[in-house]
Formats: sequence, structure tokens, C-alpha cells
Amino acid sequence: MALKKHKKLLLILLAVIVVLVITVPIVVVMVSKLFTAQEHAVRTDWSFETGDVFAENEKWQVEFAEAQLGDGLRAIQLVPKDIEDEDFTFYDLEVQQRLEGALESVKQSMDWTATTPLAVLNPYGTGSNGLYLYFTTELDTQVSYTVHVDDPEVPDFTATAADASGEEYTRTHEFQLIGLVPGETNEVTLTITGSWGKTRQVVTFTVDMPETTSGYDTRLTVTDGTSTQEQAEGLFTMMRVNGHLGYGFFFDDAGVLRYEMVLEGFGLDRILFDGNEIVTCVSSTKLARINGLGQVTQVYDLGNFELHHDIGFGAEGEVLALAEEIGAETVEDRLLSIDLESGEVTELIDFSQLMESYFSTTRPVGPSDAFFWQAGEWDWLHLNSVQYMPEDDSVIVSSRETSALIKVTGVHSDPQVDWLAGDERVWEGTEHEDLSLTQEGDFVPQYGQHCVEYLRDGEEEGVYYLALYNNNYWATSSRDDLTLDVADSVGTDLYGTGSETSQVYVYRIDENARTYSLESSFDVPYSSIVSNGSLCGDAGNWVVNSGVSMVFGEYDAAGQLIREYAYECTMQNYRTFKYDMTIWFQ
Repeated sequence: MALKKHKKLLLILLAVIVVLVITVPIVVVMVSKLFTAQEHAVRTDWSFETGDVFAENEKWQVEFAEAQLGDGLRAIQLVPKDIEDEDFTFYDLEVQQRLEGALESVKQSMDWTATTPLAVLNPYGTGSNGLYLYFTTELDTQVSYTVHVDDPEVPDFTATAADASGEEYTRTHEFQLIGLVPGETNEVTLTITGSWGKTRQVVTFTVDMPETTSGYDTRLTVTDGTSTQEQAEGLFTMMRVNGHLGYGFFFDDAGVLRYEMVLEGFGLDRILFDGNEIVTCVSSTKLARINGLGQVTQVYDLGNFELHHDIGFGAEGEVLALAEEIGAETVEDRLLSIDLESGEVTELIDFSQLMESYFSTTRPVGPSDAFFWQAGEWDWLHLNSVQYMPEDDSVIVSSRETSALIKVTGVHSDPQVDWLAGDERVWEGTEHEDLSLTQEGDFVPQYGQHCVEYLRDGEEEGVYYLALYNNNYWATSSRDDLTLDVADSVGTDLYGTGSETSQVYVYRIDENARTYSLESSFDVPYSSIVSNGSLCGDAGNWVVNSGVSMVFGEYDAAGQLIREYAYECTMQNYRTFKYDMTIWFQ
């Protein structure tokens, strides 16, 4: 009897194990898809809180509402009448033209002065705490401003406004005031200065700025480092903060949020400056051109492609974008060209065809692989950054899956792989084996690297320097035949064991000798995936984001920490750059 009972229990246990073996991979795939689906989501609710609606413009189908900014300043909000429609988005040129028309009608309605300016909160729907100001002065003048919050932990924010006209001094002033802290009473002082430096007028008012739209923190945890080097000018720009996708966050040196950019979805990836405008990602399938007022002046729809995970200037009048084709067999392995004037999108390279012989040795990601959240996807290369080299019409791309830098020449004519830099063992026995640059010197090569950027010319033609974030993490999820014994200093755990570090690497590339060497490096907090280490300012400072460690920092030219910022997110924040934001500030 006891034997039968034990046999029954054993059968039940075996049945449970079989069920788990079958269902666990399915559950892993389902959870993974929910996680990665965040990047593809598109905002469906654009509505925002307003005061009373007091008028409307029938021609432009826009309502005018009181902005609830306290008693210190009368401001309005522009509300498109179709804002609650299912397919509405502010990243639509027709919507933007209507808002511009409505705004123009208010500008012409009376004489606006510095003491009674036209003030509009977030007029174009792209920056929740941006305040548009319009007024005229009798003489050509310049406007600077200071934002003060009654909190000793929030330093004053001072800037000189970049006027929409592009003029340094003008009689008609139109700009977006940046720096108002959400959830705080902000005291604003406008200083109006003549071309000879004489103060012509000072105006003060208060703004009770509403809370952030995203719900994200307005203060980061700040820790000072050992370096006494001054920080570079600009705002830290956090890009693709998981858990808060669909926004871009701009923080000052004190870790105070100064601007919340509202996107259609996805995240910024990178900001490109083109004259008085920027070009950036606004959803997984769109780029947009935006001016200093927050107005969208052009939208670039990628059609059947989705971004992953970098953009950069290419040839004249062109932006290059890493992407994947929706519904294709493979992911994260395409290079696109976007014509900035016409908006035409062209696929330049399908790397699965360019490197077909290597691609044929790979397989899709499985639920037990290191990058399990991509289970079912054929992520055989995983391109994560692109750098255009105009001299030979080439690009240098970063491949996380192969831990390699890859240079491709003739991208607009006859693309060919020129060289590979990284652990040569990855390419042994493949068609590309002879294309590996020879490592010169005793150092551990990069693993899982991100954000490879051109740094400077070398001593002779064919020699140059590249900067990159060495994640120092080895894993592959697309090959069963590749097992590498790596140095003890290289991480093999997604979250680390506590002893690992990542690095900022500067490589010297010598195409004449077909070698690469490590020119310099410094340790930074460990991040197995995502992240960047990029130059900022004129003194050679670095801004480094370690996404999995949830910190970014500014470092001096020698790699010593000046200041570090800890932030909240779900798993990781992709990149943080520091930009001087010349579309907003002079």
C-alpha cells in the first residue's frame, strides 16, 4: 500500500516537472515580450489639466484655456479640439500648424510688453514645463532670466534666452523659458539688457509649476567625487528611462529637473543639432525636427522600420539610423538613410545579407539565454551605435552580440566590411576571420560595448581615435558553437557579483598597420548592457551613464569623478548625454 502511495506521489511530481518544463519557457517569453513591448508603445492620452476655457479659434480648431500657474502670472494654454481623438498626436504637422495659427492670432490681439507678456504653457505639446513668452521692447535688447526656488537644495538657474528670430538683440522677443521646476513655486526674474550692456528693465513674477506629466522625480541623488574640475556647461539629458518611456528628462548640475520633453513614445536615443533646431527620435517609428519654442517643424515617418538604437548625421542633408524591419526574420541589423529635406527613408544595409555567411551560423534567442527578454527574436548582431566617416563613405557600428566594432565602407554605393575590432576568437573559422584588426598591446578587449564615437584624428592619415563604453560583459545568445574563456575581470553576470567594473575606452585605430590599441581607459560603475561614455564641454570632461547601476556621472579628462547622480528606473536607462541646448540658450 505504501509502495503504491509513493509511486502515485512520484508520478504527480514527474507530471509537475513536465508541466514546468513546458510552461516556464512560455511564461519567460510572454513576460519578456511585455517588457520589450514598452519601446514600441505609442502614447494614446495627450490630455492635460487646464483652467477654465475662455475662448476658441474656430479657424484653427483650438481652445484657449487659463493655465493654472498661480496668481503671479497670467498664462494660457492652447488645447486642440480633437485632442481626445484616438489617432491624435502633437507630432503631426497639421496639428502643429493649427497651434501656430492660434498662437499667431493671440500675438496680434494686443501689444505685449515685458510687464504684460503673452505667456503660454507648453504651446506645442512637446515640453510640459516649458513656458513660451512673447513681448516687444522699444530698443534692440537681449533677455536673460533667473529661476529661483525657495529651497536651499535647489540652486538658482540662470540663462540667456535664445530668441526664435536667431538674433542676439531684437525688439520682438519670442522664446521658451526653460528651468521651471515642476511642483514648485518658481520666482522668475527677467533682465532686459541693451547691446551696450546696460540693464534696461527688470521684471519679476512667480510661476506655480504643476507636477511632471510622467510622475518622474524632479531631484536626483547627488554625490560629489574627488575631482575639483569645473563641470561643463549644459543639461544632462536622460534618454529612454525604462518605466518612463515616452519622455526625455533634462537635469542641471545640481540634479534638478529643468525640462520634461513629452514624446509620442520610445525615447530620444540622441539629439542632433541642425541650425536653430534639433532632430531626434519621438517614437519607435518617427523622428522629428523641433525648434527652440518646442514646435515640431518636420516629422520623419520610418514606415515599416523601427529604431534601434542610434541616430547620427551621415552625408550632407542626411541622418543615419539603426533600425529593424517590422515583421522581418531578424532584428536590430539594418542601417537606414533619412533625407532631412524630403523625408525619404532608404535602407542602405541589411547586415544579414552583407554578412550572410556569419549570419547563417547563428540562431534566434532562447528563453534560457543571457538575453532571455528577447526570446524568439533573431538578434544575431545587435547593433547599438553608428558613427559616419565621410572620408571613405563608411560607418563604424557597434555590435553587442559579437562584442565587435565593425567598419563598413561604401555605404551609399557598394557596402563592404573593412575591419572588425574585438576578441578575434569570435570570428575564427568564419569568412570574416582575416578582417580582424590585430590587438597591439596587453589589455583586455571590450565586451558588450556601446556608444562608439569618433574622438579625434591621429598623427597621420589612416590613424584615428574612437571612444566607447566598454560594458565589460561577455555573453552571446545566438551561437551554440561559441564558448570563450575570458579574463577574470570580465563580467558574465547581468547584474554583476559586486567586483566587476565597466570602463570608458579610447582606442587608437591604425588602418595602415591594421591594428588597434588601448590609448587610455578609466573604470566606471558596472553596467552589463546599455550605457555610454561621451565627451562634454571644452575641457575634455566625460559624461558616463551606467544604466544597469542606475547612475550617471561627470568625470574630468583624467577619468576622475566630479559628480555622480543616482536615478530611479526599471532595470536601466539607455544613455545620458550633456548638451548645451543652443536652441534654448545663447
